[in-house]
Amino acid sequence: MTGFIAAVDARTQLAGQNRMELLLFRLRGEQRFGINVFKVREVIQCPRLTTVPESNHIVCGVANIRGKTISVIDLGVAIGMPPIEDTATAFLVITEYNRNIQGFLVSSVDSIVNHNWEQILSPPEGSVAKGYLVAVTHVDEELVGILDVERVLAELRGFDTTMSEEDIAANTMVNEERNLVLIADDSVVARTQVSKTIEQLGGEVVVTCDGLEAWDLLNKWVETESSEFQRLSLIVSDIEMPRMDGYTLCTRIRDHAGLRHFPVVLHTSMSGGFNESMVEKVGADDFVSKFDPKDLGESISTHMNKKHDSSASNEAALAHAS
Repeated sequence: MTGFIAAVDARTQLAGQNRMELLLFRLRGEQRFGINVFKVREVIQCPRLTTVPESNHIVCGVANIRGKTISVIDLGVAIGMPPIEDTATAFLVITEYNRNIQGFLVSSVDSIVNHNWEQILSPPEGSVAKGYLVAVTHVDEELVGILDVERVLAELRGFDTTMSEEDIAANTMVNEERNLVLIADDSVVARTQVSKTIEQLGGEVVVTCDGLEAWDLLNKWVETESSEFQRLSLIVSDIEMPRMDGYTLCTRIRDHAGLRHFPVVLHTSMSGGFNESMVEKVGADDFVSKFDPKDLGESISTHMNKKHDSSASNEAALAHAS
């Protein structure tokens, strides 16, 4: 337990500093790819796999890991590459995404690198597996692709953004004039999920692809006192994003006199025992694990309506004072 607490403490030090750790690996060939270490539970030599009849073509079997049966996905096949044929020499990267545990089959594991999110860039046109890359970075003068695992899992399992009529009725936004939500997320899948949830509740959305784009847009709205700023009620942000992560975005919002009163919900596929301390550290109002439309809808409605109640109280107080 002491080791676990120490590891959690070390990683929470990255919060608000715009830094992250990448696990680097290879699928087929020399091209290196990466995923955030936060998502990785462990890396092991690939155990014996049991095939599952009529399973999706990217699922190469299931494995028993510490008494738990998990699906094993050939990550190369998922992004359009040939399958790994010799699983005996391959590795299994066991991850937790969107409240689910699965293993990704990779041919080799390279290293862990610590990067600043400013070094994480949008993928260039024509890059390998571009449709499945959310970002790229340079390691040892080599271009490393950071995979959109959320897209891989969405294509495998599908996702349902439909909310029940009861949930919509219970969480409908109370102020139609201040119903704008700014979304910051580098995943196309995630942006779609969040947008559809908000729209079902009667809200409007403006989407941005990373924290820096969201930050620049917020500053522009404040400076120009734009109509978007007047209608803004909430910011929903991913954590892992190129150029500026969600922790840093939230920290900057809290340090800005004109923005600090806006609620911020961190919506991420990361999960674990460190979430509460991270939310407190960066000043976020909530942390919602991807993706459940009911949970997200409840959080969005709660904080937007709370913002409305607070604004109404402030306006009433000012009117009384005058």
